[in-house]
Amino acid sequence: MPELNAPARVVVVGDALIDVLRDSEASREFPGGAALNVAVGLAVLGVPTTLIAMVGDDADGVGLRSFLDQYGVELIATVGPVGSSRAVSDRTDGEPRYFFNDAAKGRRIEFGAAERTALAAAPFVVVSCFPFDDTAQTEAFASCVTDPEHRLVIDPNPRAGMLHDGPRFVRNFEALAARSLLVKVGDEDADLLYDSTLEDLRERLIDSGAHTVLATAGRLGASVTFAQNERVTVPIAQLDGPVIDTMGAGDATLAASVCTIVTDGVPQDSTAWQALLADAMLTAAATCRHEGALLRRP
Repeated sequence: MPELNAPARVVVVGDALIDVLRDSEASREFPGGAALNVAVGLAVLGVPTTLIAMVGDDADGVGLRSFLDQYGVELIATVGPVGSSRAVSDRTDGEPRYFFNDAAKGRRIEFGAAERTALAAAPFVVVSCFPFDDTAQTEAFASCVTDPEHRLVIDPNPRAGMLHDGPRFVRNFEALAARSLLVKVGDEDADLLYDSTLEDLRERLIDSGAHTVLATAGRLGASVTFAQNERVTVPIAQLDGPVIDTMGAGDATLAASVCTIVTDGVPQDSTAWQALLADAMLTAAATCRHEGALLRRP
């Protein structure tokens, strides 16, 4: 039985996979996937969280479930018909190359009774790295989220190796973004989905109806555009120690931002948005100073 007066759980929807990092010296494996990273990050920050994702009935699935249990994240899983997803990052020849297995390329989530119940009860729903180029899945998800303007947070987070139809992905993503509480996008999203700049993407989303856009620009920091096109910008945070791995920076930024909204409410002015961004940048900087994508605090 659930605890009496237990806080409602934030629900994160998207991918869960095994990240394999290869370089000239070794190969290392970590539980990952953008949605999993955000869900675990929220749990690390003290937010009760449920993850809805596809996980295989295999050894990788056992590892993913164990990792989520370790951080207290509830999992509602669609069993992957060909096992769990894997993403290989090969860094042996300079720039990393990414490869995905068949499970990752064909990922899907079934929105049955358990998923619908969790989504209906959630104060906030976060979706990241979802197959928006699958219209049936997108419509099934959207039908489960009432009042999206007040509780839906979207990070498209596409991956080239899992993208089947770019124009369809854009259409379905933008239709939901226009009805969401917050949209997070990055410079890599602008490049892959739109072959444009992050600034152009930000303007496009605002023009198409998005209420609030959080834009992350790597070393250039992040900005939030809200209200009547008002914008605040925060640089990246400077911390001691070298940057080890930037893989989880965007997911840490999103998790920290959602945590602030859960804890303090949606910011209502530039001062509050500035504080949210500054905390998110600190969290991202701390995360980048460790290998893997597990959220860290300074």
